Amino acid sequence: MKKILKEFKEFVTRGNVIDLAVGMIIGAAFTAIVTALVNGVFKPLINAIPMGDMSGLITMLRPEYMINADGDKVLDLAASVYINWGDLIMAIVNFLLTAIILFAIIKVINTIREGAEKYGGVKIDKELKAQLKARGMNKKQMQEYVLAQKAEEEAKAAAEAEKNKPETSEQILAEIRELLKGLQK
Repeated sequence: MKKILKEFKEFVTRGNVIDLAVGMIIGAAFTAIVTALVNGVFKPLINAIPMGDMSGLITMLRPEYMINADGDKVLDLAASVYINWGDLIMAIVNFLLTAIILFAIIKVINTIREGAEKYGGVKIDKELKAQLKARGMNKKQMQEYVLAQKAEEEAKAAAEAEKNKPETSEQILAEIRELLKGLQK
C-alpha cells in the first residue's frame, strides 16, 4: 500500500500533471470565449439565411401554432419539433475556431521551446531520452548528462587535435638542440 501511495505522490507531483491541470482550466476558459463569439456573432448571421418560407436554417418536423394577442395564428417554436441546422453549423464553426487558435498557440509554444533548446537548452534525441528516462533521470538531469557527454567529447577532440597538430619550426629546432646536447656529452 505504501508503494502505491509513493507512486501516486510521484505521479501527482510530476510537472506533467500540473501542466495538464493548468491546460484544462485555460482550455475551459478559452472554450467559453469561443462559444460566446460563435453564439453571439456567427450564429445570428447564419440563422438569418432564409430557407424557403422560414426565417432561418431550420427544418420543421411538427409545427405547433398558437393564437397571439391580436388573434393571429403564429408558429410556436417552443412547442414545435424542428431541426435547427444553424446549431449544427455553429458547432462546426466553434470546433474549427477552437482548433485553429489552439494550433496557433501550440505552434508558438513549440517555436519558443525549440529556440530555447537551440540557444540555451540541450536537444536530446528520442532514443537517448527514453534510455535516460529508464534510468530514472528527470529533464534537468538528462540535460546535465548530455552536456557532460558533449564536454567530454569536445575535450577528447581537442586533445586529439593537439596530439596531431604539426610541429612548428621552433619545436623542431628545440628537439634538434636537445639531441645535439645529448651527443656532446
